[in-house]
Amino acid sequence: MERRKTRRVRRAAGAAVALALLFAGAATVASARSEGDRAGAGDARVPGASSADAGFARDMAVHHQQAVEMSFIVRDRTDDEDVRRLAYDIANTQANQRGMLLGWLDLWELPKVAPGGARPMAWMADTDGHEHEGAGTGGTEHGGHGSGGSEAGSGADGVLMAGMASRSELARLDRLDGERAEVFFLQLMTDHHKGGVAMAEACASLCSVPAEQRLARGMVEGQQSELGLMRDMLAEREAEPRP
Repeated sequence: MERRKTRRVRRAAGAAVALALLFAGAATVASARSEGDRAGAGDARVPGASSADAGFARDMAVHHQQAVEMSFIVRDRTDDEDVRRLAYDIANTQANQRGMLLGWLDLWELPKVAPGGARPMAWMADTDGHEHEGAGTGGTEHGGHGSGGSEAGSGADGVLMAGMASRSELARLDRLDGERAEVFFLQLMTDHHKGGVAMAEACASLCSVPAEQRLARGMVEGQQSELGLMRDMLAEREAEPRP
């Protein structure tokens, strides 16, 4: 009975945090549009629908959404404060970054779905047609295994992009408790960050909008720092990242 009560309280708290992040994300969208309006007034250099700028904004928004989802799942599955703090930091950071990305797409009046059925990450091909590592794949690079299926996509078990977890992996995370949930979350999020870093590095090289390049470089720095932290947290639990 006490365990069920604790879980109800935890889920209620998680719902409150999720609602706060939803409003924060909406505010970030509005802020991104406002800043973009001021910075881009009279500027005709709006990225095209098939540009790296638009592709990164679309794909990273989906990528970030799953990181937020996984973070809320693990907060309900463990009482470990270090893991819960990390999960909150990831959810808060990526919800706000996602708001910026979607705000730019709105500002540019570009669709949030790739035109012509283009594969996720296909924008990572450079101007010579050569693909960067992970471009257009379903997630075998960087330890990726699929997607959570929160967006329409293709591939086995909801695979969309490198690093994303599959639907079955998300379901498994939601069934685990305690240290087993902590380890699996850290492993999934390590894969997720590796895929995200590859995408952000590609944008830093290929995107043309300075603000988006700066955001991408910030993502690389932040997620690489968290990768080191998660490696240490796994070692504390006598585990390691997945091969």
